[in-house]
Amino acid sequence: MSLLDKAIAAITPPESDEARVEARAKAEAVATPGDWLSQVLDHHRQIEAAFDVVARATDASERTAAQKKLGTILTGHSIAEEAALYPALAADHQVGHAELAYQEQSAAKMELGLLERLDPMSEDYRDKFEHIRGAVLHHVYSEEGTWFLELKKDLPADEQARIGERYREEFERYMGDDAQDHAFFTTPA
Repeated sequence: MSLLDKAIAAITPPESDEARVEARAKAEAVATPGDWLSQVLDHHRQIEAAFDVVARATDASERTAAQKKLGTILTGHSIAEEAALYPALAADHQVGHAELAYQEQSAAKMELGLLERLDPMSEDYRDKFEHIRGAVLHHVYSEEGTWFLELKKDLPADEQARIGERYREEFERYMGDDAQDHAFFTTPA
C-alpha cells in the first residue's frame, strides 16, 4: 500500500464488520427471491468468498488461479451493475452515487490487473490485495447500506423487473457458461 493510501486509510477508517452485517441484513430484508437486489447480494457474497479463497491460498499457482476466479466474478458483476443499476441510480437522482460506484469499480479492476504483476506470495502482493479487498468491501457496504435500498424503495415494480432482467442478461453475457455453474463460485455456508 502506498504512503498516500495509508494516510487516507488512517483518516477515513473503514466501517466496522458489525455495520457491514447490519447493512447486509437491511438489504436482505427488502430483497425478494430472483429480483435484482437478491442477484446483487448473491454476487456480493460470491465476491467476498472469492477474496477469502485468494487470501487462504498456500502457494503461487493456487493464489493465481483463485485470483483469476475473483477477477471473473468481480468483472461480470461490475459490468452488470454498470449496465443495469447505475443508470437506474442516476435516473433516481443518485447521479453522484452512480458516478462514484462506476469509478470505484473501474479502480478495483485496474488494481486487480496491477496485482497480477506482483509475486503472488510477496508482502507487496498481500498489501495491495488487502487494499483492494477493503475498497471492494466499502463499495459493497455503500450499495447495500443506502444506495440500493433507496433504489428499491423508489422504483415501481415494472422498472424493478426491467432492471432485474437487464442485470441478469449482462451478467450472463460476460460469464457465459460459468454464470450457471454455481460450483465455480461457492459461498461458505
